[in-house]
Amino acid sequence: MTTYVAPTRDMLFAMNDLAGLAEIAALPGNDEVTPDLVEAILDEAAKFASEVLAPINAQGDRQGCQCKDGEVTTADGFKAAYSKFIESGWNAMPASPDFGGQGLPSLVSTAVLEMWKASNMAFSLCQMLTLGAVAAIAHHGREQDKQLYLPKMVSGEWTGTMNLTESQAGSDLSAVRSKAQPEGDHYRISGTKIFITWGEHDMAENIIHMVLARLPDAPEGTKGISLFVVPKFLVNADGSLGQRNDLICASIEHKMGIHGSPTAVMAFGENEGAIGYLVGEANRGLACMFTMMNHARLNVGLEGVAISERAYQQALGYARERVQSSPIGSPGGAPVAIIRHPDVRRMLMNMKARIEAMRALAYFAAAQMDKAHSHPDPDERRMRQTITDLLTPVVKGWCTENAIDITSTGIQVHGGVGFIEETGACQHMRDARITTIYEGTTGIQANDLIGRKVARDKGAAVKLLLGEMNATLAALDAAGDKELRVIGESLQGGTLALEQATEWLLANYDRNPASAAAGAVPYLKLCGTVIGGWLMARAALVATTRLSTADADFHRAKVVTARFYAEHVLPEAQAYCQAIVNGASSVLALEESLF
Repeated sequence: MTTYVAPTRDMLFAMNDLAGLAEIAALPGNDEVTPDLVEAILDEAAKFASEVLAPINAQGDRQGCQCKDGEVTTADGFKAAYSKFIESGWNAMPASPDFGGQGLPSLVSTAVLEMWKASNMAFSLCQMLTLGAVAAIAHHGREQDKQLYLPKMVSGEWTGTMNLTESQAGSDLSAVRSKAQPEGDHYRISGTKIFITWGEHDMAENIIHMVLARLPDAPEGTKGISLFVVPKFLVNADGSLGQRNDLICASIEHKMGIHGSPTAVMAFGENEGAIGYLVGEANRGLACMFTMMNHARLNVGLEGVAISERAYQQALGYARERVQSSPIGSPGGAPVAIIRHPDVRRMLMNMKARIEAMRALAYFAAAQMDKAHSHPDPDERRMRQTITDLLTPVVKGWCTENAIDITSTGIQVHGGVGFIEETGACQHMRDARITTIYEGTTGIQANDLIGRKVARDKGAAVKLLLGEMNATLAALDAAGDKELRVIGESLQGGTLALEQATEWLLANYDRNPASAAAGAVPYLKLCGTVIGGWLMARAALVATTRLSTADADFHRAKVVTARFYAEHVLPEAQAYCQAIVNGASSVLALEESLF
């Protein structure tokens, strides 16, 4: 089983040349974000990922977590690794300095987060949920709650969770039944939540739960949901831990993957009621929770990138070592490493090209977040926030859907032994499978994309990106390079498909919403495919200018990989467009009884 080696050169290329790290470093408050600092951070994170987190990844998968009498014990090595993680300050890196964080740009923290997720996805989920809870409290919480909880959550001494789902509700949060009864300056919370990632564990001394519940007079539906902060141990005014709150882990799930991460059933208020504190306004909890959910959705999309990279590295290592069969065209010749067989090369190139496009998209989205947060021009901030909003469901949905296929391809490269658990290839596919489901399924992301992000603003955000793509097309044409011309022709076909599908959606969304929804997932995949293709084309443009440098081989690989994407992946855009524009009727035509 191969270990994990962070692809820092690819990361730096995506950060510098595609996401615009120099622009992010020039934003107010980022004076210390120098190229040397960023490289040093990535180098140290790469060591921690490969030396501390990757070695316990398989152990977490094999051993899993144990729940006894409401207490959860993590797999061997996890608790010690977490102690090293917070002692090294990694948990605090993306958080605000106001509460002890390092305040680094999202672009920088995204690259580091990819390493945590690739080396040990189950472990990384704990930090992801904690930082999401930090964001929700920081944006919407009472001042006393910020001062009481955030410093220790930012440091990692305490962790955080997101408690939305209930067994009868699933993704339909309007059906949430958990209750919140007012009592003085707090509330008594009762109800049961399911699928709570890191809802109970032994790695931190306290767990801060963010819980959706209904007040007694709350209106029906999503407009009647409030958000509460509910600590495992109550916290005294001086920050010390008080008595155990009335909440308990009833059980943990037995899952297909991410075994190292406990997924808890949490019971609140089995006795007198768990004490909780309102976050934000009453009956507006869903809006507060979306601060946390959007953070999580981008990071789940990043999980798709990361687990794909891990599967690719393992498949590549196996393909270089496994000797089998003579090469095509040399019958009777000596057996060769399977990487020399054309179909294995095709599979590896497909994995590599998609991963580079996915990484570019995730990093580009992170850079848009940084600009939306810190750019001095308010109009620029609004525009970049619009693009961030558009890209969020695309990053989440497209990167995770790709991850299912990429990790499956990784098993295929291994052949029969890939199906055997001891090789480790299976774990990557099993771990990846949840990513298209949690924090909103691909279908939910797609409906959000076509409704809130495209139809609502009449396609303005898509048109902004298409304008940038057209500028890249002009640059490709002006370069006068044969390979760039091939890439440009394919990208032009993709942009036309995206433009046509967008116009169709805008014309049909209001008058025929079911038909629009029937093509929502193809539209999400179309957006990811074309935006990814645009970023790959930009990579080729940059790399072509560096073919005579000391890094010529690295940049030559970028050009070849971009061309592969243009010739093998971008053509999918036309198929998605056809499914959107012409395929709705066949989706909806069959009577239910005929399924």
